[in-house]
Amino acid sequence: MTKFMDKDFLLQSEAAKKLYHDHAEKMPILDYHCHIVPREIAEDVHFENITQVWLSADHYKWRLMRSFGIEEKYITGDAPDKDKFIMFAKCLGKAVGHPLYHWAHLELKKYFNYDGVLNEKTASDVYDICNKVLQQPDMSARKLIKMSNVTLICTTDDPVDSLEWHDKIREDDSFDVKVLPAWRPDKAMNIEKPEFTDYMKTLSDVSGININSFKALKEALINRLDYFASKGCNVTDHAPSYVMYHPASDETVEAIFAKRMSGEEITDEERLQYQTAFMLFEGEEIAKRDWVMQLHFSCKRNNNTAMFKKTGADTGFDAIDAYYPMGELADFLDALAQKNALPKTILYSLNPNDLMVINTMLNCFNEAPYVAKIQQGSAWWFNDTKLGMEQHLKAVSESSNLSGFVGMLTDSRSFTSYTRHDYFRRILCNYLGSLVDNGEYPEEDMDILGEIVEDISYNNAVRYFNFPLETR
Repeated sequence: MTKFMDKDFLLQSEAAKKLYHDHAEKMPILDYHCHIVPREIAEDVHFENITQVWLSADHYKWRLMRSFGIEEKYITGDAPDKDKFIMFAKCLGKAVGHPLYHWAHLELKKYFNYDGVLNEKTASDVYDICNKVLQQPDMSARKLIKMSNVTLICTTDDPVDSLEWHDKIREDDSFDVKVLPAWRPDKAMNIEKPEFTDYMKTLSDVSGININSFKALKEALINRLDYFASKGCNVTDHAPSYVMYHPASDETVEAIFAKRMSGEEITDEERLQYQTAFMLFEGEEIAKRDWVMQLHFSCKRNNNTAMFKKTGADTGFDAIDAYYPMGELADFLDALAQKNALPKTILYSLNPNDLMVINTMLNCFNEAPYVAKIQQGSAWWFNDTKLGMEQHLKAVSESSNLSGFVGMLTDSRSFTSYTRHDYFRRILCNYLGSLVDNGEYPEEDMDILGEIVEDISYNNAVRYFNFPLETR
């Protein structure tokens, strides 16, 4: 019987062990997409207890607890922190096969030197052990980042953000991890939302441009894109329900914008026409700057209206959306390509059924001199499981260029979630090792596989995003 989560965790062959221990394990971490709050890094926050680190904003854990019938007061409510942790531990102990079971124990081992298990019986002791570690003077947000061997973090930032906390981090010579903003303009794209007109007023104030037309909106966004570029930004993130393509004339889009700004409701077709024009504009501007465009889609958000009203967004009530017209995504990419304005693009579908469709379609737009210019993003959100990662790696390797893949991200708000990179690297090495064991790749070319592992773990992201880092 294999020992629980030992040094060879998930590594099922000698080839896998060699790839991991000789190559993957030593590589630093580049987290090009996360939701960490830059203020917390700038202020180097200390956490009072493990509940604040683990449960304060983690909807993965909240969803698990709800599935076990835990009362909401122990999840997003006002129950004492220790009680919340114990309730989570009670659930985790029975979460057999769930990725949280692995992630939690990887984090306990790495950050808190705890090699045991967490369940209802051990919860109180583990709570005290972790809190004792957290009380150490140097156990802070920055310390957790440095312990994780992270070289660069991209946060997620709205166009109206001042980026003042990024300035403070950059000006602090005592912290050498680069923290860069990433452009997230969803509020400017979501014309149908009730808060859209108020957001236009805020964007007008921040940019100094009176947004009284779609043309003016584009001018304001260019102003802010330039500002973000001055702060080191070179990557964007968009989260449409899907990448639509409903082209319309400039006059039509202007009329739609004016209609909405006057307070009128717009039709669904008008929304799609506006959003198509918006995304085509974004794509062209991103390409001009040689940035990377990330598209996250196929998510149906805020499905439980009663709980959304009670707890707000991003609290665990989102799900995979099964609707996706892939033909529109292809037409969108093609429209940009026809203008020679298709930027480096990473496509993330939350629906694993889209894996092969996306991988065959994106290859229609790859071109020299870029390696994997258009590529399938990492197994994301509900897919960053053992099975999800395995399916993703298999799909990319069988229909695209796995060796050019930019690797894992955390997509997290937690300072201890970097062990997800280790989880991914173990699964990657096990997959590649299985090809050697099965005679599908020659054992004598293990040095090539080792280079591929190092590139996927770190180097590809440095090159692809043009980050100010050295490859390793």
